[in-house]
Amino acid sequence: MFIQTENTPNPATLKFLPGQTVLGTGTADFTSADEASTSPLAYRIFRVEGVEGVFLGADFITVTKADAVEWDHLKPSVLGAIMEHFQSGQPAIEGAAAPGHAAHEAGGEDGEIISRIKELLDTRVRPAVAQDGGDITFHGFDRGVVYLHMQGACAGCPSSTLTLKMGIENLLKHYIPEVSEVRPVQP
Repeated sequence: MFIQTENTPNPATLKFLPGQTVLGTGTADFTSADEASTSPLAYRIFRVEGVEGVFLGADFITVTKADAVEWDHLKPSVLGAIMEHFQSGQPAIEGAAAPGHAAHEAGGEDGEIISRIKELLDTRVRPAVAQDGGDITFHGFDRGVVYLHMQGACAGCPSSTLTLKMGIENLLKHYIPEVSEVRPVQP
């Protein structure tokens, strides 16, 4: 098994590409070994000292390290944990992965706007963010403000605020005049 790695815009996070499906659909974001109890893959990666976050995507895994640890020391152990997992035959996650957006009904007076926001996020934003080893999910729309949550390599990335404000906010405002601002949320 050959696992490729890619740098992400977040220097604390690396993207691992095992060359096969990780989740297929949805995503899963873990910030501790306790949270990872439903994911044999994430739990195995958290056993590597210095790992602070694991994000599972369709065909990739992003791992966030502690500041005190260097990738030169951590990367071989993470590669070993990923390889060990795929050789075990266990699923990446037990149960269903998160569907991508928080459960927010597109009904009511803002239903049409919310549907358009989600469609733009799914077709234009999420694929680009996944290339960097992360994901972005919709969490709400209220009086012109769109609330989004960044995950994986995007969470804590030095350029995440710029991505939200200059990239995503400008895109949404261009296509949906009712959008006045984009704000990050922490679930």
